[in-house]
Parts: sequence; C-alpha cells; structure tokens
Amino acid sequence: MTGRAAADAGDGWVECRCGARHWGRLGAAGLLLTDGERVVLQHRAPWSHQGDTWGLPGGALHAGEDAVAGALREAAEEAGVAPAGVRVMATRVLRHPDWSYTTVLAGTSPDASVAATDAESLEIVWVPLDEVADRPLLPAFGDAWPELRAMITAHPAVVVDAANVVGSRPDGWWRDRRGATARLLAGLDGLAARGVPADLLGLAGESWRPTWHVVTEGAARGTTGTDAVEVVEAPGAGDDTIVATTDRLVAAGADPVHVVTADRALAARVAALGAATLRPSALLRLL
Repeated sequence: MTGRAAADAGDGWVECRCGARHWGRLGAAGLLLTDGERVVLQHRAPWSHQGDTWGLPGGALHAGEDAVAGALREAAEEAGVAPAGVRVMATRVLRHPDWSYTTVLAGTSPDASVAATDAESLEIVWVPLDEVADRPLLPAFGDAWPELRAMITAHPAVVVDAANVVGSRPDGWWRDRRGATARLLAGLDGLAARGVPADLLGLAGESWRPTWHVVTEGAARGTTGTDAVEVVEAPGAGDDTIVATTDRLVAAGADPVHVVTADRALAARVAALGAATLRPSALLRLL
C-alpha cells in the first residue's frame, strides 16, 4: 500500500457507540514529549475538531502502522520533532467501543527544538509541568493529564540475574552457558524495543520500556550488550554485582527498580535498597 493509500485508509470519522465521533478509522495516537520538567503542547487550530484548545501533536493512524510509529510520524509532521532525538518510554491507551487513542510518552533533551510545521497548529511550545492544567486543554487530554503527569515521574529499570534466569529452564544451557546468555540478551533486545506490560512493573498505562541491565558471571562473561541492554560483568560473585548495580540505579533516580531472580537471599538484599523482584518465568513468558 502506498503512503497516500495508507493515510487514506486511516483518515475519516468513526461514529462510535459511545455516542461521540472520533477521528481516525484505524485509531489515533499522539506524542507526549517531555524533558522531565516540561512537555510539548500543540495549540490546535480553531477549525479543527475541538479547536482552539491545547493538546498533543497527533492524529489518525495509517494502515499497517502501530501507535508508536504513528505518534512519531504525526509529531514530525505537525511539530518538527526529530524522531532520532526521542526515546520512547511508555504508552497509555484510551479505549472506546469502536475506537482507541494511544498516548506515547517519550523523553528528549531540554534543547530539542519544536515548531508548528503545518496548518493544524497555531503554535507548538514547551510548557512547564505545573502550567499545563492552566491552559484550556482538549477535554480528553485534560482528563488524562493527572495520570500522564504521574507517569512522567517514573523511570523504571530492570536488573536481570542472567545466571538465575538462564538456569531456570532446562534447554541445555549447561553445555554452552555463554551461548545461552547471548540468546537471553538477544531476546531482551527485542523486548526493549517492544516494551513490557505496565502491570508487570506496577505502573499506570499500557506498556513501558524500562532500561535493561544484565549481570553476567563465570562462563557467561564475554557476552556483549546492545544499545538497549547493558551488560555488567561480575568480577566475582554475581549477587554482589547485582546488588551494586541495583544500588547504582536507585541512587541515579531509577524508580521503580525490579530485579529478575528466584534467589530469595538476593531478593532480600535488593529489597533493602527499595527494589522489587520478578520471577524468571514472568520475564521468559515475554521473550
């Protein structure tokens, strides 16, 4: 399907059983871009649906496009947001009987430039978090803002006890521990791109993309990480390095921090630092 045909498939109104009309036959998405202190808001053109209000750059999804891709595309088209400078953090989905809207929460640097780049916007500006509610907001965005603001303050991280996770399933890992660890890392790299369910981390929203930190030890040392997955090699006991890594992340402001392990003694040590634990099976089900 060509770009124009894909757009045409999504452009249009949905007469929803909730009694309202929604734009986007395939659903819609918008980007909530933050630098931690401010968010990017769009002053909507008066002629647009519920115009002259403030909301997020966004719009109808194209055919074959997921919500993250759609939100990034719309933000580039409407607000000049360069996707390369954006780190997707989470999604929140508003579901109606016949339509859905996905807010994609993403971070960027404070010096990221934005500007109104099409006729749908009167202006695109950075707004301090404390001043968002003072503006006449698009009603659905106004309803969602308290939860979205709380989501901005979350910075989840996951520390993986590689030896414990690899050893939790009898797939022949004992014959090639490094190879089994490399397969785990490859799976985590894909999971980092997809995100994990919000309820796994006890967070609001639909999905989250935490930072990933994998501690390796013994014969598994020498495996390499990726841009999305940090590998921390334990010089000695893996548990001590997992505790040190957890402590480092907590001190740096990560919250919540989850450690994936079935080791009860280790779970007690990281709990004393404020971290929660996940069973290896909970992670492996997602890979």
